[in-house]
Amino acid sequence: MRFSQIDVFTDEFLLGNPVAVVHDADTLDDATMAAFARWTNLSETTFLLSPTDPAADYRLRIFTAAGELPFAGHPTLGSARAWLEAGGVPHRSSELVQECGVGLVRVRITDQRLAFAAPPRLRSGPVSEADLAAVLDGLGLRPDEILGAQWADNGPGWLAVLLRGADAVLALQREELRLDGVPNIGVVGAYPPGSPAQYEVRAFVSREGEDPVTGSLNASIAQWLIGAGIAPRSYLASQGTRLQRRGRVSVEAVGDDIWVGGGTVVGITGEVALGAD
Repeated sequence: MRFSQIDVFTDEFLLGNPVAVVHDADTLDDATMAAFARWTNLSETTFLLSPTDPAADYRLRIFTAAGELPFAGHPTLGSARAWLEAGGVPHRSSELVQECGVGLVRVRITDQRLAFAAPPRLRSGPVSEADLAAVLDGLGLRPDEILGAQWADNGPGWLAVLLRGADAVLALQREELRLDGVPNIGVVGAYPPGSPAQYEVRAFVSREGEDPVTGSLNASIAQWLIGAGIAPRSYLASQGTRLQRRGRVSVEAVGDDIWVGGGTVVGITGEVALGAD
């Protein structure tokens, strides 16, 4: 089977977030997909399949080492790039449609850059006092060190916390966090005016640690911050700084849609020995 590994949210290989993509995976069963995702040991591994919805260009299944996700952002963009590089031709020249666990996700194609339309959040709104207390304890923060917290879940279960600035986001020490038993946490803070990026984002997943660059989290943070009038309708977020990555996530609100995009780089292509092939 054809195999690709795509670096996402970067224009330079090795500085983004990689996703492993298996092409033409219709013959693979769930157990094989899950086993291969565990073997790659990446944050996500995806499988391109024939669509079941006639409006879709392809169907995507997304696995972490722990199980399947209904949606994730950097796997969406990386898999779209892999599908296009393999000769996929979308129904519409400037946009393709991905079928996945949350339904149909539109992906915009512009000068080799891709952006997905943020899917509706499965859970949003205020965080309970108990959940917030657990998150603050896990991050080692006091209540007066945050500007707000919201559920920002579009599939992976994100709870987002807004800090007083990007420097506070970068100051968090991964080794000192206590995240067992708390939701997946996204942390965001603004840079001073005039900075190259407007926000710094970090994503902490209790089982895996810190994710380098996270499309789903950036999408749901944008829905929260833009919807609340906190962020402008177009901005650039930086992520992965503390992990020696240079992730750049562009956010743009167009009408009712919020588009989340960035660069994609094909890092590895080849064959993988899965299934009958």
